[in-house]
Amino acid sequence: MSNGWKDHLGASSSEPLPVVIIGNGPSGICLSYLLSGYNPYVKPDVIHPHPVLQRKLTEAPGVSIVDQDLDYLSEGLEGRCQSPVALLFDALLCPDTDFGGNVESVLTWKHQKERAIPHLVLGRNLPGGAWHSIEGSMVTLSQGDWMGLPDLQVKDWMCRKRRGLRNSRATAGDIAHYYRDYVIKKGLSHNFVSGAVVTAVEWGTPEPSGPGARDPSPLFQVNGFVTTADQSQQPFSLCARNVVLATGTSDSPARLGIPGEALPFVHRDLLALEAARRAGTVSPSSDPVLIVGAGLSAADAVLYARHYNIPVIHAFRRSMDDPGLVFNQLPKMLYPEYHKVHQMMREQSILSPSPYEGYRSLPEHQLLLLREDRQAVFRDPQGLQKVFGIALVLALIGSHPDLSFLPGAGADLATDPNQPLSAKRNPIDVDPFTYQSVHREGLYAVGPLAGDNFVRFVQGGALAVASSLLRKEARKPP
Repeated sequence: MSNGWKDHLGASSSEPLPVVIIGNGPSGICLSYLLSGYNPYVKPDVIHPHPVLQRKLTEAPGVSIVDQDLDYLSEGLEGRCQSPVALLFDALLCPDTDFGGNVESVLTWKHQKERAIPHLVLGRNLPGGAWHSIEGSMVTLSQGDWMGLPDLQVKDWMCRKRRGLRNSRATAGDIAHYYRDYVIKKGLSHNFVSGAVVTAVEWGTPEPSGPGARDPSPLFQVNGFVTTADQSQQPFSLCARNVVLATGTSDSPARLGIPGEALPFVHRDLLALEAARRAGTVSPSSDPVLIVGAGLSAADAVLYARHYNIPVIHAFRRSMDDPGLVFNQLPKMLYPEYHKVHQMMREQSILSPSPYEGYRSLPEHQLLLLREDRQAVFRDPQGLQKVFGIALVLALIGSHPDLSFLPGAGADLATDPNQPLSAKRNPIDVDPFTYQSVHREGLYAVGPLAGDNFVRFVQGGALAVASSLLRKEARKPP
């Protein structure tokens, strides 16, 4: 990454940065692209398949989408997302993808440097964020093309890399490489600071600088440290007029809340299983790996263990007929491997002869405690206790956003401040057309923090934020 960002670090007395983005995953990358002066325009003479949207697009020819009324353009659009701006941007980028069509994007991109807004993107990992922490051979849930960012399709990038999609989907390793490459190819590297950990964000309102000064914007103080190449930690303190939260939800794995959870053989990510296999801690002849959870991460762990013939006990609290079970929502033809896990979960239980050697399913079982001698104690649906010897535990029961760097850990920013912050059930409360917090001016949230949980739709949040920030810049006095 470029060293230009060093000019800002520790310079708390300098002119505030217009924008600091915390998180360098797909949301942060897309927003950086838009803030770097890349503006979307509707291609001349293009016809959008949605007739109402097509009519609206013809009303402002030659005007960038970021400068148009996003509320008006998105009105009446429907799709697989609750965010109107996400649906709008998706409809412009992939006009008929939900209907199996292949109509090209109606957008063209122009680089207008004079419209760029200076900003920094702070991230713990390389650009791509949590994608660099996922086991590289895992196949993405979404189709490969839905993982892409503006003006560089995944399939085109993979073709240049002589890589191929698998059943229209890419591996996590390919996607992580794509995001890192995107930042370089689009000339965004000077905006990114990798190895950056934000420890505190404080807010307040500055005093007007003098007679006739405009109303002061809220200022944010962003503190943290950067781990350098020699592993030393360099503290930084940044002053910003706007802060965008783009940290995702993978920072804080959900806890089991049982005795023994802190034992050294209990882990919360698939990489631990891979490391244990390489170290020989788990093998076809070892005690089973206990996988707790009924989501896609747990299914990935089952698939990984099965691939290496590692015995598995798969425990989860839901019933197989629960409509909330994610497997009941996935098309079988598009996700055959997950359908296979679902079939195993349904057909195999500890009470029946095993049709799948080395795999045991424990539906509606509650894990009560873990013992130091690697014994796992469960309560079954009838209230009886069962004990199993295990080699390793993977607790893959979801995760929560870690906003401990915010005052009150961001609890008062949620849609329901009295409930824990949750990407799916209680996200940060934002204006749907600007993604600015309804509780704190100048603070924005994008991606899962704002309720957008798929890469395909996080770009709409970035569009809304960029549009809002560009309007703020236009209101500044000369």
